[in-house]
Amino acid sequence: RATPRLSAAAPDVTKRQPPAPFPEPRTPVSPADPRLTVEAGRFWAGAAATALVAALIGLLGVIIFERIFAITLVPPPDLFATGSRQAAWAIDGAILALLAAGVLHLLILSTPRPRAFFGWIMALVVVAIAVLPFAWSSDVTAAALSGLINLLIGVAVWSLLAGVAGRTIVARPAPVV
Repeated sequence: RATPRLSAAAPDVTKRQPPAPFPEPRTPVSPADPRLTVEAGRFWAGAAATALVAALIGLLGVIIFERIFAITLVPPPDLFATGSRQAAWAIDGAILALLAAGVLHLLILSTPRPRAFFGWIMALVVVAIAVLPFAWSSDVTAAALSGLINLLIGVAVWSLLAGVAGRTIVARPAPVV
């Protein structure tokens, strides 16, 4: 009885592919022509929504602590002389969000790692606004609760704008040299 013979072509080891060439080194991009840009309309719509969230956090913080629990807070600067603590926190929170959005937009257009720089800037700002009430008052409870509201506003602004940037940053093709 003859057994069928399976013929399989053996790979030809003499015809190996040459190794892939080394990747070309990146050419530096001048700050005047960065590789990242931002979808400005969507970015600023997200920034406006972030400002609304920050304002609502400030407003609710004051309502909860001062109106419900009757704890006097250390108010933030009343930039527009509204005479209202709720308005001061809401306006200051919205201003923080819009300023942070402006900084982030500039970082996207000008720095090589905009989110890393934005993270560091926001971390330092959040720490500063969280401890600032302790410099303005000797009432530790009022300062701690005011710092907590500031902390929540700062973390919300930071996380929301980081998410907005993640959805609106667009990579442009590298310039031809």
